[in-house]
Amino acid sequence: MSISSLGIGSGVLTSDLVDQLVAAERKPTENRLTQKTEQTEALLSAYGKLRSAVTELRLPMRQLSAPDNLKAFSASSSNEAIGVSVDSAKANRGTYSVDVTSLASAQALASNDVFDDRDSTSVGQGTLTLNVGDKITNVTIDSSNDTLQGLANAINDSDAGVSAGVIDTGSGFQLVLSADETGTANAVSISVSGDSGGTDTDAEGLSRFAFNSGMDAGAGLQQTIAATDAVMKINGVEITRSTNSFENVIDGLTFDITGTGTSTIKVEQDLGAVADRVQGFVDKFNSLQSTIDSLAGFNAEAGRGSLLTGDSTVRGIQNQLRQVLTRVVPGLENSSVRSLADVGITTNFETGGLEFDRTKFEEQLKNNPDDVTALFAEQGRATDSQVEFVRSGTATQPGTYDINVTQAASQGNLLANSALADGIVIDGSNDELTLQLNGETSVSLQLTQQTYTTAQDLVDEIQSQLNANNALNAAGTSVKAELDGSGNLSFTSSKYGSDSVVSLTSAENAATFGLDSVTNTAGVDVAGTIDGRAAEGDGQVLFLSSGNGDASGLQARILGDATGSRGSITFIEGVAERTVNLVSNFVGADGALESRTDSLNRELEQIQENRVRLEERIESYRERLVSQFSAADSLISQLNSTRDYVTQQLAALAPQNNRSNN
Repeated sequence: MSISSLGIGSGVLTSDLVDQLVAAERKPTENRLTQKTEQTEALLSAYGKLRSAVTELRLPMRQLSAPDNLKAFSASSSNEAIGVSVDSAKANRGTYSVDVTSLASAQALASNDVFDDRDSTSVGQGTLTLNVGDKITNVTIDSSNDTLQGLANAINDSDAGVSAGVIDTGSGFQLVLSADETGTANAVSISVSGDSGGTDTDAEGLSRFAFNSGMDAGAGLQQTIAATDAVMKINGVEITRSTNSFENVIDGLTFDITGTGTSTIKVEQDLGAVADRVQGFVDKFNSLQSTIDSLAGFNAEAGRGSLLTGDSTVRGIQNQLRQVLTRVVPGLENSSVRSLADVGITTNFETGGLEFDRTKFEEQLKNNPDDVTALFAEQGRATDSQVEFVRSGTATQPGTYDINVTQAASQGNLLANSALADGIVIDGSNDELTLQLNGETSVSLQLTQQTYTTAQDLVDEIQSQLNANNALNAAGTSVKAELDGSGNLSFTSSKYGSDSVVSLTSAENAATFGLDSVTNTAGVDVAGTIDGRAAEGDGQVLFLSSGNGDASGLQARILGDATGSRGSITFIEGVAERTVNLVSNFVGADGALESRTDSLNRELEQIQENRVRLEERIESYRERLVSQFSAADSLISQLNSTRDYVTQQLAALAPQNNRSNN
């Protein structure tokens, strides 16, 4: 007999009973998994908060790990028109008297002729050659642009270093030009060739737009604003620049001038700015300590711990940070400042936080700036005054390392093979000279046409042109021109190393300068050892690559040309530098926090897998119960049917028995 629904046969083994039994079977395991999930997610959240607090400590310590941030200076000017900014990495204390006598201006030119129409009146055809600084540009005027506006557009499109425009005077139109850059080095001269309406110089046709400083008034363009240099005196010493910004005149100072006049410039150490950075570190550390207390503290009164109480990861972080922040920094054992306590940063043993005595810190910074810098930042102390510590590597260990130089770095040089004569006349036949510097920078010079009384006068003119050269300034490099002991002209690159080369590209009448035959000498890189291990050289920088012992990654700049032993460098890894490395290790891919977080995420994945298996087991259990209940229900139904049948038969027999008895 088939039963379509549980309980039909028995009235007891129903689907509700199956659901109750399944729920009872599911509940213990499901509760355990839910509790485990909540606990794991709570731990993940706690480690997330801890990770965030630890990471927050890295920024202020990274700032303090840079030596420049521990040498803060401020600069003030008594005249608002003479602005000053300071680079603390290079500045030093001092007071300077400044007198600005001239501002830099860009040259401006205008056409003498006034034209009836800007878009239809012919201006003449030919080629304009614009000389701006060391740049020479040819602009072709033909039937496609033979108008005043066409001429202006052609000049603007040529990128010659000049901007052109057309102005409406009310009685006609004039061409106006202005140099893009200020200063006499960027003055404009314009020559004409192939003039269709004149003789290139007769102020007819296109030659109406020619200009040079020696032209007669009324011929060609007129100068409306002269190019001038900015001139200032600092403590009586005159300095000239082509712009109104003076950089590298005094180490670490930049002057931006907007007017003439005098000013007193004061550069003072900004102790408060450095103390603010230290206070930022103290605040972040105390915030971290508060986070740890909330996550791993123990309430003695309640006798109850927190979620991470006794956690080994938390203990490890605390112990390592405490060790770094309370230790005597290796290398400073005999210094005036050896530990954070010496600069007013002490530990409150009741709270575990830090306390900061700002007054003591500023006093130590003022009296012992070098030791305070070494306390926080990395520092290398060389015994040779011409050996400079550049930087360390991630694997560099604190210690003292010997420096030995087998080859000093040198600069590339170009030397004329004959002497430069006195009384040289520079004219249109020999005023152009082009050099190639370090294989990448082309340097074009156009010398002032005149007679140079002495060879040194001509060298001074060449050096002046080199100093004002835009290509060199853009590349951040320079060339030194001088006479050697034999009176030969010499060019030396400011760069050191194997990439340092000076070559002659072209020279008009090269024999004038003795450059018809030259000697080129390329620079070489420094070579030697650090800590007895063969080091590599890059210009003047001697360095050890990774895998070279405790000094791996150490870089030192070797000045001068002395070879042999150059003393030693003591590398000191300050508190801030060490703390930054620690924090990076804590939160890095292989760090303690990342490992713990990964482990918890794996636990969540395992819990989810256990939930899947629980569902599979419960489903199997349900199917088994349904099967068993169905079989039992069927059996009970059969028994009930048998009972009913027997009852019916017994009931049928009862009347017959009664008749027989009668």
